[in-house]
Amino acid sequence: MLPEVNTDEEWDRVVPDDAIVRPGAEDLCARLGFAGARLTRYPAGSQPVYAVGDAHVLKLFPGMDARDAVTEARVLSHVAGRLPVPTPHVHDEGTYENGWRYVLMSRLPGEDLAVAWPRIPRADRERIVTEAAEALAALHALDPAPLTDVLGPGDWGAFVARQRAGAVEKQRRCGLPESWLRQIPGFLDSVPLPDARSVRPALLHTEFMRQHLTVDPADGWRLTGLLDFEPAMIGDPAYDFVGVGLFVTRAEPGLLSRFMKAYGRTYDPRRLLAYTLLHVYSNLPWYLRELPAPPEPTPDALAEAWFGQ
Repeated sequence: MLPEVNTDEEWDRVVPDDAIVRPGAEDLCARLGFAGARLTRYPAGSQPVYAVGDAHVLKLFPGMDARDAVTEARVLSHVAGRLPVPTPHVHDEGTYENGWRYVLMSRLPGEDLAVAWPRIPRADRERIVTEAAEALAALHALDPAPLTDVLGPGDWGAFVARQRAGAVEKQRRCGLPESWLRQIPGFLDSVPLPDARSVRPALLHTEFMRQHLTVDPADGWRLTGLLDFEPAMIGDPAYDFVGVGLFVTRAEPGLLSRFMKAYGRTYDPRRLLAYTLLHVYSNLPWYLRELPAPPEPTPDALAEAWFGQ
């Protein structure tokens, strides 16, 4: 029912097209015992994800991303019931057709925090930030050793070196102006980052952001879930604060300091900006459009504007 997707071109043609993907999702649901269930595709996300009725979610992964399905299922099973915030429960996972894989999981209650944020009072925002920080601290406190067979990068120092080697070209492809590009090598050289011997390896979400947190407006904006573990890694806990600063606290005064206090550790803004430039999904031009501009166009000013206390 679903065609092979093994190249970027095939992905672009197939995955966004619900007319192609939905029949496969319906067929798979029937095989899983949900024949005739109402399927509602979520508009966001890199992979096709469907709400199956009111209680389940089906996430599909084409062949080129099949490993991510294994990661999602394994990490969700590892963290189940071990965080102070709910995570989806894995009901089933496996292979489908033409290299596709799937994960059938429970549906978290509430709504997307990114959508709800403008309606949330300041006091409730602060409480949510505290609860989110406690959840991230609990995630980082888990032993990642049982996941080393499915999660990279293995050697954290080698990963950082690879990302550093390609950092300028990556931002150039994203459209970053030359005036910023020239400053990246010197800035990265000036920021000491831990290597494999000195880093305390932690289970990283890597995209800890409002879009992956849910809240319940009917229950005082209670934090009801953390989702989307397919990009998980093992590495320096500070790496997860890229998502926190850019997509949770977003330079709102006082929120990042509150987050770090509840988390139990403070990180240097320059270290966090360095990881921002080295992140797998880094796109500095986009961040510059989305977040407040620094008082001057330098990395140090940018670090303070986005990650300062």
